[in-house]
Amino acid sequence: MQECETYKIRPAGRHLLTIGRDLIQDRYAAVVELVKNAYDADSPSVSIEFKSNTDQKGYKVIIKDHGHGMSHDVVTGTWMVPSTQDKLHRKKSPTGRVMQGRKGVGRYAASILGDDLLLETVAKNEKTTLLLEWANFENAEFLEDVEILIEKGTSTDSSGTTLTMHQSREFTLDWDDKQLKKLRYELKKLKSPLIFPNQKDDYFKIELMFSDFPDRENSTETIEPYPILELYDYRIAGRIESSGKGRLLYSHQKARNSVEEEIPFDLKGETFCGDLDFDIRVFDREKEAIDALIQRGLKDEEGNYVGKLEARQLLNESNGMGVYRNGFRIRPLGDADFDWLKLNEQRVQNPSLRIGSNQVIGFVSVQSEEDSGLEEKSARDGLKENPSYEALKNITKQVISQLETRRFDYRSKSGLGRSSLKVEQEIEKLFSYEELKSKVQKKLKSKNIDQDFIDDLFHDFDKDTEEKSKSAEEIRQAVAIYQGQATLGKIINVILHEGRRPLSYFRNQIPRIRKKAEIFQNSQTHELAKELSEISNGIGDNAESFVSLFSRLDPLASGKRPKRKDLGLKEEISKAINIFKPDEQYADVNWVLSSDDASISGWSQDIITVFSNLIENSLYWMTEKKSSKKEINISISRNKDTVWIDYRDTGPGIEPDLIRRNIIFEPHFSTKPEGTGLGLSISGEAASRFGMTIKALESDTGAYFRVEKKDV
Repeated sequence: MQECETYKIRPAGRHLLTIGRDLIQDRYAAVVELVKNAYDADSPSVSIEFKSNTDQKGYKVIIKDHGHGMSHDVVTGTWMVPSTQDKLHRKKSPTGRVMQGRKGVGRYAASILGDDLLLETVAKNEKTTLLLEWANFENAEFLEDVEILIEKGTSTDSSGTTLTMHQSREFTLDWDDKQLKKLRYELKKLKSPLIFPNQKDDYFKIELMFSDFPDRENSTETIEPYPILELYDYRIAGRIESSGKGRLLYSHQKARNSVEEEIPFDLKGETFCGDLDFDIRVFDREKEAIDALIQRGLKDEEGNYVGKLEARQLLNESNGMGVYRNGFRIRPLGDADFDWLKLNEQRVQNPSLRIGSNQVIGFVSVQSEEDSGLEEKSARDGLKENPSYEALKNITKQVISQLETRRFDYRSKSGLGRSSLKVEQEIEKLFSYEELKSKVQKKLKSKNIDQDFIDDLFHDFDKDTEEKSKSAEEIRQAVAIYQGQATLGKIINVILHEGRRPLSYFRNQIPRIRKKAEIFQNSQTHELAKELSEISNGIGDNAESFVSLFSRLDPLASGKRPKRKDLGLKEEISKAINIFKPDEQYADVNWVLSSDDASISGWSQDIITVFSNLIENSLYWMTEKKSSKKEINISISRNKDTVWIDYRDTGPGIEPDLIRRNIIFEPHFSTKPEGTGLGLSISGEAASRFGMTIKALESDTGAYFRVEKKDV
């Protein structure tokens, strides 16, 4: 007969240290947790005091608030209950503040700040005091073995709570200048200086104090936000509802006469991370931009105007994309060295368009865990990696992208940053002497120089120009080859995707062939001969796949430019389509190519370059945006003196504003997160080499481009 007994889980004595000292990330997180508790207690302020012991051996950390305090019953029935759900259930404080604490373990972070914790709290003339000595918990076998003495009495003091943590170690071992600077940084960024919609304007003062240290003056500092926030160069702000629809406002302070631009935002579906509020401010970092920042009135925390080095240091200290809930930052999102959006990686790919994390001071306000799905880790070291967090990252990048495109446009038109190099135009300017010849001829005539001398001079001039033109053409041909190969590089994923299947087949079948051949040599049976024949046919078919793949890509990989010749547009565009069409990942794309009889003089490589870049963009966006119908429609038309090609897809299309501002063909401009911004620029230059122009047209049904040549 089996015996059955019931047992209870008995937490070990060091359980409190496990959920406190061992779980909390660092001392800064511990201070932040206790400051949040003061906020939850409805205190208008909190002070953090570092005070030296009278014998100069060790120090105390004293965190004091003036909130509603705790009664004896609350201390024993709630405060002393690890992982209590009290705040989770209450959700709001008596005055309506949204509770910051939820997991019921933040107070045990005090164990990382000292050897013990003295709690003194007053509520309605009742004072409760208790002392926790962490060594007792370390040494106890079970948590229930630790006895805690609690005193209860009356008091005429005002309500509030004081936490005193004694530390026997030397102060500078725990808090040197670097660590204290980091603490100030954490406190400055703890509470958002902005008031978002649906948030209460709730001032909460934080003071940092130092007392009785022999090598440090007594001081009290009110923690204020960094003074750089209002001096941004560019800003985008607004709200996106959980439905995925919203409105953003873009503005900049690079010019006095700038106006705000309203940007409608629509994800075409819900956010999967609740309502989101954004306020993102971007700063240029060039020397001229730093000068302008100072001229706009940048001062340090003492109110003194700063120099260039101080200005850069302020940007270095205050940058970061912070995520805030109920006005408080979720660490470490927003730390200067925590690039959770991978902005720096994107900037490396396209520095003219993308911003780096050291250029942005951003605020993203999110809803509660229940409404957003964005859950904080118990160790207070960020958000859990779940679908809601991925959605937050994706949406935030899209909002930043709206700012980046407008910043790129302004900087391009204003001559700021890197100049956009259009190779064909620059070569033309480099070897064009007509304007110079006209000026020289006028000057010579004004000096009454003999016309025969002038004609002879310009004959030599024209001869030299002819030689230079040959050099220019050689450069153009070299550029064309490089651009074709750059396009080939952009579609390398096609090679990898299509090549993987036959390569895998070869790898698996070759050992089989060797084994079967060895058996066949010994037996020469009919069954083995048939099997070897099937394997051989399979190798042949897969080899044909490779041959077909490389023949489709061959025009782009050419190392030498052939002579210009008449080419049928339909045939050449079909070659561009066939680079992608056989790929299984594009099996659901409907390809339509309709054509009048039209040919053009040029190079196959250039035509394929134009359309393979357009097709690559279409396939990317139709896949990225999950278009319900995927179609690429190319129509070739002609009349008496014009040939034009209309290119359309069923993707998300191009923002009309980008088309009107005519920047999508600018080098380095791209709306792809990882885009280099070279594809459309290369297409434009390749089209110009065979005498055609390419432009984007507004459309409600996807991207629409027209490639056109007049006077044919």
